[in-house]
Amino acid sequence: MVRKVGIMYHPMIGAAYTLSKELERFLTARSIAVWLCSAWEEEEAKAQLNGTDLILTVGGDGTILRAAQVALPNQTPITGINLGKLGFMTGLSADEAISRLPALLAGEGWIDERAMLEAELSPSGQGAEPVQTFYALNDVVVSRGSIARMVFIEASISGELLTTYKADGVIVASATGSTGYALAAGGPILYPQAKELLLLPIVPHLSSSYPLVLPPKTVVKLHIRTAHQATVSIDGHINLPLKDGAIVTVRLSSNTSRFLRIHPGSFYGSLELKLKGKH
Repeated sequence: MVRKVGIMYHPMIGAAYTLSKELERFLTARSIAVWLCSAWEEEEAKAQLNGTDLILTVGGDGTILRAAQVALPNQTPITGINLGKLGFMTGLSADEAISRLPALLAGEGWIDERAMLEAELSPSGQGAEPVQTFYALNDVVVSRGSIARMVFIEASISGELLTTYKADGVIVASATGSTGYALAAGGPILYPQAKELLLLPIVPHLSSSYPLVLPPKTVVKLHIRTAHQATVSIDGHINLPLKDGAIVTVRLSSNTSRFLRIHPGSFYGSLELKLKGKH
């Protein structure tokens, strides 16, 4: 039984706010408690999460990535309404949002559970500073900063040295993230519910260029060597500077993201259309 719904919208798309208000009126008329929040206001959304049975996102995949951070503590289900371009993670189009919502509220949907990544950042690599922990639905990217010079990233797989990448950066992606930045960088596409990890470099120079598909229990350690500032990016919207010697450790998280969907799963059937920009 759905009693409380959160709506998170893309604040830079006017149509997203308009549709969000329409959804709010629809739900309120059915005596369902509703909170409305920009997807860019993560703390404000988290403050209203308690007791929320479902989060609706109005925007694109980027809006869902932000909502996934909000939903994480309670693993609140998310239903994405697509106003973006590809919409690999969204479940409904804008045109069908209102008509399909009653079925979701009546419990006719199904849960699509996705693996997440856990990333630990040791800023100095020496343990002198507190280790920070982050969670990603798509990917963790260690890359060069604003200066266009490659970085050296020593990669170890479960304690075994793999290689030192000389590249613009390195991507560690989940199966969900395999259709994002990792795909653009030449990686393979994994089935969405897979628990394997992807490891691949970004524009490598005279170093290993092949992508790796790693088993679920793998721990990837990335040790940064650079004379300039580097960056770690979590799902593309949490971005932190890295100094020489920093270590980013990535593994599969015990947390997952849960999506409430009404359409039957048809990943392969829609894959080609989405990659061609057709919905």
